[in-house]
Amino acid sequence: MSHTKPVRARDLLVQRPFLFFLSSRSLSRFSSQIGAVAIGWQVYELTGSAFDLGMVGLVQFLPTALLVFVAGHAADRFERKRVVQACQLAEALTALFLTVSTFAGTISEVQIFIATFVLGIAGAFESPATAALLPLIAPQGSLQRATAISSGAAQVATITGPALGGFAYAVMPGLPYGVMVVFWLLGAILTGGIGRLQQAAVKDTASSDDLFAGVTFVRGNPAILGTISLDLFAVLFGGVTALLPIYARDILMTGPLGLGILRAAPAVGALFMTVVLARHTISSHVGLRMFQAVIVFGAATVVFALSQWMWLSVLALAVLGAADTISVVIRFSLVQLSTPDEMRGRVGAVNFLFINASNQLGQFESGVTAALFGTVPAAVLGGVGTIAIALLWMKLFPALRNVERLE
Repeated sequence: MSHTKPVRARDLLVQRPFLFFLSSRSLSRFSSQIGAVAIGWQVYELTGSAFDLGMVGLVQFLPTALLVFVAGHAADRFERKRVVQACQLAEALTALFLTVSTFAGTISEVQIFIATFVLGIAGAFESPATAALLPLIAPQGSLQRATAISSGAAQVATITGPALGGFAYAVMPGLPYGVMVVFWLLGAILTGGIGRLQQAAVKDTASSDDLFAGVTFVRGNPAILGTISLDLFAVLFGGVTALLPIYARDILMTGPLGLGILRAAPAVGALFMTVVLARHTISSHVGLRMFQAVIVFGAATVVFALSQWMWLSVLALAVLGAADTISVVIRFSLVQLSTPDEMRGRVGAVNFLFINASNQLGQFESGVTAALFGTVPAAVLGGVGTIAIALLWMKLFPALRNVERLE
């Protein structure tokens, strides 16, 4: 067992590769969150349809489902920072298209869906490569703390991104997309400044066995399978992100700026929790803590669903974000520490598939359920379903429930 001296948060933040990684990832998150607000509001403004809001999530998820295993293999075969750079440049070009089309007044629902699909393709390749970069950058024994700091830095962007996106859209509908172009270009520059990293080589073959090695690895590890499948089903049922434009306009009676505040609220709670986790890592009962966090996530979803007051809605979303952060840190650390470096891209791709299935198919599920049963009943059912999934998974995956430590 290694007895490496623990690396403090302040020590990580002065290391250039880690600082550049944080900045680049935060800018990408900033752009994504601005885009989520702008695209969601613009689609709802054009169509007035809850179903179409759900379709945004489905369109984002399809590239992940189609390309996830190729993307994971690319993250292991090619230099990971170059993969991330290429994706950020593609995202900047797509945002530029949205900027020009919106300012010209020629934007249509179909064009937004096409741009969203392209952003989904870039995200499908970017996320596994980004996730596999962090273990190469973080010093030995510091991955949980580095993950918490990385998550916190991204959450800072997530807090300000939606609010800025809502404000910018209120000023001029094309403005948020222009900001996204700038941030993605800056992110690509910072990614290039990370420097050379020692990345384990993958065999020079593109066989199906190699492409699906991540699936085989996850299936053979009950704790990892339980972790990522719990996140899949819990957020699939409990996600209310797609319904926020409806809550902002029709239930809480606020506008685009209010939507930005609602979108930012989970990140406020998440930032608070990442500050706590960066200083005090989860040192015992990590599996049980993850299940408890998911149950709190579901309960907060129910409170938000029933709220008629803006302050209570924001508070519930903040609690939801804090609980989700505990799950994210445990899941990422568990998966990365249990995976050989030469397979991290492919295993990360499987994890990314599950995350996107929960977030983006969750948006689709929320939109369809809201169209069928109404917005509030759909959100309440989602929160109750999340709690039920957590209790069921505790029985199905005792290996995960009994995980004691991470590092």
